[in-house]
Amino acid sequence: MSTLARKKIKRKNAPGNRSDLGWDHGVEVGSRKVQCNYCKEIPSGGIYRLKHHLAGTRKNVSACSSVPEKVRERFVALLNAQVEASIKKKRWYTIEEEDDGSDDELVEVQQLHSSKGRGKHIGSSMDKFFYTSAIPFNCVKNPEFLQMIEMISRFGIGLKPPSYHEIRETCLKKEVDFTQQMLEEYKKRRSICNFLVNSPKGTIFLYSIDTSDISKIAEKVYQMLDEVVDRVGEENVVQLVTDNAANYKLAGEMLMQKRKCLFWTPCAAHCLDLILEDFKKKIKDHKYTIAKGKKITTYIYSRAMLLNWLRNFTKGRELIRPAATRFATSYLTLSCLNEFKGELMTMFSSEQWRCSKFAKTKEGKTIHAIVMDNNGFWRLVVRCLKAAIPLLKVLRMVDSDTPPMGFIYLEMEKAKEEIQKNFNNVQKR
Repeated sequence: MSTLARKKIKRKNAPGNRSDLGWDHGVEVGSRKVQCNYCKEIPSGGIYRLKHHLAGTRKNVSACSSVPEKVRERFVALLNAQVEASIKKKRWYTIEEEDDGSDDELVEVQQLHSSKGRGKHIGSSMDKFFYTSAIPFNCVKNPEFLQMIEMISRFGIGLKPPSYHEIRETCLKKEVDFTQQMLEEYKKRRSICNFLVNSPKGTIFLYSIDTSDISKIAEKVYQMLDEVVDRVGEENVVQLVTDNAANYKLAGEMLMQKRKCLFWTPCAAHCLDLILEDFKKKIKDHKYTIAKGKKITTYIYSRAMLLNWLRNFTKGRELIRPAATRFATSYLTLSCLNEFKGELMTMFSSEQWRCSKFAKTKEGKTIHAIVMDNNGFWRLVVRCLKAAIPLLKVLRMVDSDTPPMGFIYLEMEKAKEEIQKNFNNVQKR
């Protein structure tokens, strides 16, 4: 080609030409700098770096976080085509110069880019990765592993693996956030009903269904329970136990009218939890005391240093004790606070506390005042426990492995008598 002819040809990235596909997705903002249309980042290195930015190769440039998937795949394919063209060109020159004594290099290049040789090489590398990292062999059955291999093969040459920090921090956080977003749909207003069958040989799980759309309608609940009886066999069912909500109660009564040989019974644990809920919500002293107790435990358990101090004073025992039901947990926590009253008061009056940064804050002073009983907190804790402990004893019994139906009525009478005795038979108290 003559010199004159060369002058008439403009480079595809020269001003006034801009025929490179990358210019459809970026704007020039300075010398050798192009701003991405999607994330507005300005990677240095011109249109070449922008294409790697859009493809997400991380080759001397960060990956675009907002690029559409179709655009990313397009630039991945474009860059792969350029790499393959470069390899073919290099291979051609290697063949032309094979008489210069570089036969070994030619053989190596040809083997590396032959499908058979490359497959053996990659397979061996994967094997070693599994063996040297002690990864369980059944991981190869994980669909995510197969998808990873597929994505790597599609990407082609130039893929930069994630760093230790990205795997440990950045990527992990993104995956956790993604998982949380997936769960949002199931967290909100979802109702799951579990069906279990009890017999002299024990209790087994039958199945569970999503009742979000039917659990509030008694007729549909009735249909659901009726189907369970059919599945188990009416001749095998003596008693049906559900919670004590109005819709389940009505559905149980409807089922007894149809199935004359079975009985519906409300769940004893749920009934007891409803009683404790009434205590907490309808009795002023209980509502106030439980709120104060929760404030103490939340304050301590949200600060690692305070939690460590607490465990030193209590010899490793905890203030929070989970129970079978939500409201039972609130009263068991009050019980733990009362049990470690001395240890808590010692901790909040110690030199360690007085010299700490916590003692100087407004919240710290509030917690200190509660623990040191400036407003009669501990007297109210004892009053709440006098009413709740007898019921917690019954709840613990009904939540045991052995069905206690034959003893519930007697134990409830005992609980009532114990509560009356605790308050000296004064009904107002």
